[in-house]
Amino acid sequence: MSYYNTPRNSSVHSEGRRPKGQVKNNTQRKGRRHPDVDRRSKIDPLSYDHRYPCMKQFAELLALRYDATTTRKGYYRQVRLVGDHYDCDPSILSEDQIRGFFLHLKTERNWKPKTLRASAAALRLFYEEMLQQEYWDIFNQLKIRDHDELPAVLTREQVIALLQHIRLRRYRIPAKLIYVCGLRLSECLSLTVHDINGKAGKLWVRGGKGGKDRMVPIPPIMVDDLRRYWAFHRNPVLLFPSVGRGRCDQEGLKTRMFEATQPMTVSALQRLMNIARKELHLTHASPHTLRHSFATHLVEAGASLHMVKELLGHSHINTTMVYLHLTHRSDQDSRRLVESLCNDLPR
Repeated sequence: MSYYNTPRNSSVHSEGRRPKGQVKNNTQRKGRRHPDVDRRSKIDPLSYDHRYPCMKQFAELLALRYDATTTRKGYYRQVRLVGDHYDCDPSILSEDQIRGFFLHLKTERNWKPKTLRASAAALRLFYEEMLQQEYWDIFNQLKIRDHDELPAVLTREQVIALLQHIRLRRYRIPAKLIYVCGLRLSECLSLTVHDINGKAGKLWVRGGKGGKDRMVPIPPIMVDDLRRYWAFHRNPVLLFPSVGRGRCDQEGLKTRMFEATQPMTVSALQRLMNIARKELHLTHASPHTLRHSFATHLVEAGASLHMVKELLGHSHINTTMVYLHLTHRSDQDSRRLVESLCNDLPR
């Protein structure tokens, strides 16, 4: 049997015929990972070519402080941005210059509160803890409040139209998987063949946000789609291998995807979805919009918030509660409850 328990007579779509031969199924052991593949194409800031000595020192501090490579990269990038803004070593900047940088981000760049908080946290760590700037008030003066913006959500009809509009299967399948299982984009593209248990209908998300693993159900139809897609490229590890550069014919694609050691890039799927969004005249349609739509449609169908919380991998139920405000069901429930208050009252 090949990966996902692929039957001998499985067929594929337009990207190639199923090669002859069988691949042994070594996917039964939970948590198995291939040692030669970086699951998320992440490079630790420690290995960067640091422009200034202070940046190397900051990368070392981040390695000691945080386990997640994503967090270390994000913090490092925020300090690099302030250095790029002034085109100098960030360690020599004054408090007034940092104040001016935050004014620039808020008034000219219009950064959202979440991104501003990330920048403030990184710069506070850099200047107060690493460089020990004890008397700077800027980080206490900076107040960042959320704008209470609700995430964009597509209707079921819009989701179907969007997926139908993505004609290349190598982009349509991951987009469909994000919607069907509520995955983050990075979680989807970093999946390996060892993370799918087709018989049990389970998909394992390993090393998600916060370094957490979780299991989500996956429908048999989606498993069959993945099985057919894998039967084309047959990469021994990656579910969505990078296409790379070279010949665009079927054999060229198949060979490069089979030999790939890195997954498809995040920007590739984002770019294709943005093109589809514009052609369909949709206001919002990104991979993360599909995740929001998954959660909203589940709540509309009657799923409990606690169930949706676990499926999405949220740490706190408050994060999941936003989907109550996005559903038609919540509007109907609120109207019914308000109407019930009037029942039997004197007129």
